[in-house]
Amino acid sequence: MTAAERLEVCKRAAEIMAEHFDTFIDAIVVDLGKTPSQAKSEATASRERLELVREEVRKIFGEYLPGDWIPDANGKSGIVMREPVGTVAAIGPFNYPLFLSASKIIPAIAAGNTVVAKAPSDDPIALTLFVRAFEEAGLPRGVLNLVTGRGAQIGDLIASHPDVSMLSFTGSSKIGRRITELAGPKPLHLELGGNAAALVLADADLELAVSKTVNGAFKNAGQRCDAVSRVFVEEAIYADYVEQAVAEARGYTLGDPRADGVDVGPLISAGAVERVKALVDDAVEKGAQVLLGGDGNGSYFEPTVLADVPLEAGIVWEETFGPVLPIVSVRDLDAAIEAANRSRFGLDSCVFSSNFKQVWRAARALECGMVTVNDAPAHGVGHFPFGGRKPDSGIGREGLGYSIDECTALKTVVLPD
Repeated sequence: MTAAERLEVCKRAAEIMAEHFDTFIDAIVVDLGKTPSQAKSEATASRERLELVREEVRKIFGEYLPGDWIPDANGKSGIVMREPVGTVAAIGPFNYPLFLSASKIIPAIAAGNTVVAKAPSDDPIALTLFVRAFEEAGLPRGVLNLVTGRGAQIGDLIASHPDVSMLSFTGSSKIGRRITELAGPKPLHLELGGNAAALVLADADLELAVSKTVNGAFKNAGQRCDAVSRVFVEEAIYADYVEQAVAEARGYTLGDPRADGVDVGPLISAGAVERVKALVDDAVEKGAQVLLGGDGNGSYFEPTVLADVPLEAGIVWEETFGPVLPIVSVRDLDAAIEAANRSRFGLDSCVFSSNFKQVWRAARALECGMVTVNDAPAHGVGHFPFGGRKPDSGIGREGLGYSIDECTALKTVVLPD
């Protein structure tokens, strides 16, 4: 297919998504437990990515290199081209079962690759519908291939298969390391764990900081790689932040995501609740105070606020993946930066301050792939590139245009003048 034909298929797939938009929303709500508004946001971002793919293909361009600058290349010219890598394996996580896989599939197809996509084991329906939209849009059979099943068997096979040219994976650091071992020397794009720190400085707009950090911790029940995982608050405003954060958190309602007024739905499984509960209990044993929530029932975990959390608590360093806001008191900006950078993760951070010098110093010093100022981290449709800085947060970048780079290969052609 020509590039123009591939873009036309993407355009038609977006139209098919629009025609059946409520079906995509319902699939995410029922399969994962997001609220309808959160599911709508994910489906909208997926459809927008299909529409914005025309912006991505502008990144597929070459370069002309004259040889007469170097004696041993005199009389020659070089052309550097971008070509499809071949077959791209796309493996996405359960927490964004549609968008994160779609953001791998769309640029891979636009660049001329074939794709093998593995649907998330716990909630495969939305991605199945997405692949069906491509089929109805006229994409030839064999270009986009969907497999379902448990990752331990299928994921290992895909990662190690010699016919897979490049692998794009979003998920846990543990699985990312295993994929690296299995894949061998082939191109990898890995977006792995997050442990986003929020730095709230004494000169911050406190009302804004509270609203954004609480939402950043509780949105999608905390099941986000860019969720606010720990909040470092300067001593001067610590008591005020804690008081306002508890009041803000009380406004979040836990329950069936299909019910009106519910903000926080279930976690993906009862096992996930047990893991979050263990992290909270560990923090309490080490001196943290539970000011709100702190317990789970079945697949539900209460929106939780922990104050006076010591740096020894595991919840400060782990990817919680649950609706918990751990609050840590710090002496000043330097102490906040030092603590934030001690994490083995380096995906996202954010800083709240009205002082540009403070903001810029924090942005320069924080060791992560993205720093957000006066807002909680959110990757959105991918207009701003995102990805990990440290090994446990992965390699490569997602984002409009940047994703194209991940699934193309450079070829240099040397010609005589």
